[in-house]
Amino acid sequence: MTRIDTQRIDGKAAAAALSAETAAKVTEWTASGHRRPALAVVLVGEDPASQVYVRNKQRQTEAVGMRSIGHHLPADIDQAALLHLVAELNADPEVDGILVQLPLPKHIDTARVIAAIDPDKDVDGLHVVNAGRLANGLAGLVPCTPLGCLILLEQTLGREALRGANALVIGRSILVGKPVAQLLLGANCTVTIAHGSTRDLPDAVRAADIVVAAVGRPKLIAGGWLKPGATVIDVGINRVETPAGKSQLVGDVDYESAQGIAAHITPVPGGVGPMTIACLLANTLKAAELRRARLLA
Repeated sequence: MTRIDTQRIDGKAAAAALSAETAAKVTEWTASGHRRPALAVVLVGEDPASQVYVRNKQRQTEAVGMRSIGHHLPADIDQAALLHLVAELNADPEVDGILVQLPLPKHIDTARVIAAIDPDKDVDGLHVVNAGRLANGLAGLVPCTPLGCLILLEQTLGREALRGANALVIGRSILVGKPVAQLLLGANCTVTIAHGSTRDLPDAVRAADIVVAAVGRPKLIAGGWLKPGATVIDVGINRVETPAGKSQLVGDVDYESAQGIAAHITPVPGGVGPMTIACLLANTLKAAELRRARLLA
């Protein structure tokens, strides 16, 4: 088999460009007399990873000219109190976007909290109303990570190249798998969804021009499974221990063995991850624009 010169998809550069575009639009928005778009982020508990994510989100929100509103709640807060805060944010005309950082403590019903968020402020795009809008091709707020995947594919291959391409999505979560499949369908790909009960996953991978891996299993997809020339979007972020006893982040795809087989691949870290926050910022501005348009309708 002829070895392919595998190209690394630079998610950091794409995210920086998208954030710069959002910042320019925010400047234009405020210059037109509108208040700064505002994103409220709710963090429950002291999970270290969640704290890092929230700090990054708040810092980047301010960096593009938007207002960041933080609510840090104790881990033992009862569900009623959390739902009361969400209701207050829904009713606050100064808040455009609401993000409740996941995961939540085990005593909190995550689905109920997501369902309580105003769909027009649901910048995570997880509310069933936004899922329905996406499935029906209507304007709404799209989950950030899937949106980032689509943007990277469009920038790497071009929109026309997606038309008719065989795309395999590995994973069926509401966070990534299902919405990214809907986005790929909207881009006119022929889409297959694989999951834990899929028979002969390697054969399914070999038939795919595009592979989006989102299962959370380190290096599950071997390079030898890939169709030569395939494009790989690796959403997995798995922390593993190296033989030297150090901690390392790896994806769901074996990056090293994919070299020379895949035409394009996202690294982990530095691939899809940076796009998630950039798309969150874009969603917050979009939420402000959509809410204003509905008020004027």
